[in-house]
Amino acid sequence: MIEYWHNPRCSKSRTGLALLEEKGATVKVRKYLEDAPSADELRAVLSQLGIPSIEMMRTSEKRFKELGLSKTTPDDDLIQAMAENPILIERPLAIASDKTAIGRPPENLLSLV
Repeated sequence: MIEYWHNPRCSKSRTGLALLEEKGATVKVRKYLEDAPSADELRAVLSQLGIPSIEMMRTSEKRFKELGLSKTTPDDDLIQAMAENPILIERPLAIASDKTAIGRPPENLLSLV
């Protein structure tokens, strides 16, 4: 089972979902803009990815600038910002039991199937 953080308005997110389904993966779709992950969920995902929080953020989003965030903002503050403003989370994101992948490019998701 793969939990897929999906934004149906995003072409990369739609492509990634189709790719996983084409490969026969069982996918549970989570529309993360409507069902935002908690700060603890984000920490768990970041731990699996092994990256700093800034690398899981959409830094070009208008909201990123509005909040005064930057690459030097402390990780805990960035995580809280993503929990409160899920539009800041890089998409698509897929979580399997033992690993996680960001689907940029969508082919990155193939490591989960």
